[in-house]
Amino acid sequence: MFTARGTRAGIAAAAVLGSAIAMTGCSSDDPLGEQNTSDAAESGTVVVGSQAYYSNEIVAEIYAQALEGAGVEVERRFSIGQRDAYMPEVESGAITLFPEYTGNLLQFFDPETEARSPEDVYAALQEALPEGLTVLDQAAASDQDSYTVTREFAESEGLVSIADLAGASTALTLGGPPELAERPYGPTGLEEVYGVEVEFSATGDTTVEDLVAGTVNVANVFTADPRIQTDDLVVLEDPEALFLASNVVPLVSESVAGDIAETINAVSAALTPEGLVALNVQSTVDQASTPDIAKQWLADNGLA
Repeated sequence: MFTARGTRAGIAAAAVLGSAIAMTGCSSDDPLGEQNTSDAAESGTVVVGSQAYYSNEIVAEIYAQALEGAGVEVERRFSIGQRDAYMPEVESGAITLFPEYTGNLLQFFDPETEARSPEDVYAALQEALPEGLTVLDQAAASDQDSYTVTREFAESEGLVSIADLAGASTALTLGGPPELAERPYGPTGLEEVYGVEVEFSATGDTTVEDLVAGTVNVANVFTADPRIQTDDLVVLEDPEALFLASNVVPLVSESVAGDIAETINAVSAALTPEGLVALNVQSTVDQASTPDIAKQWLADNGLA
């Protein structure tokens, strides 16, 4: 995944308003404003940040509530924006805990990385991080590119992994953003890595709609997209690591890592791919508030 979820603008636009309302009272109107977050960090308070993206805010709120449940004082600095906006604050220690994504974060620090599998990306990320920062355990949950099909198509063709597409009895049309045509994991990568030949259709923001309608039968969908659940889609496994893995991972200041590792690692251990999608559905479809979503998830997973 080479861009910051720009292809999901349709979902995010609808959800951001709900997230913003939900977080009133939990975050500052100016997340990087005049308040001295360095003082908070130095006082022993863990400063939890988040992107201005509903899924990321939910994970950040889960971190925050889990720490508060363990007796840790927490300050929330949510809805900051993209990496260029918040990373200086993380590197300075003004923000001490941030939910991140391994592949995207690795590419931020090492744009030429060739790591692809979850294990390789995680190991490379640990080496690439600047001094003073580390990552705790990565979750199984991810927010990354995938090739996804309808359940009906998966069952009719016996599809479990991308490799199975090579034996499909139906001609394959791949839908995705226009730039997918030139990506290394696009049509060329599909053929080179898996021996799968496809026609390509630039579906842009209507990729999922085109998949459900049958205009395309394979689609480039992000793995945390709530429509995977609501439209009963199937994410195909990627045994050859065609896509850059991007698992949810806590990015932390080394100064607090030892104090919060046990609590936050327990969260990561419980956060599954299906669970992350379900959390996003609660936000975008059910319109539940972020604090309520986090509180219920912690209770459901025995972490409250």
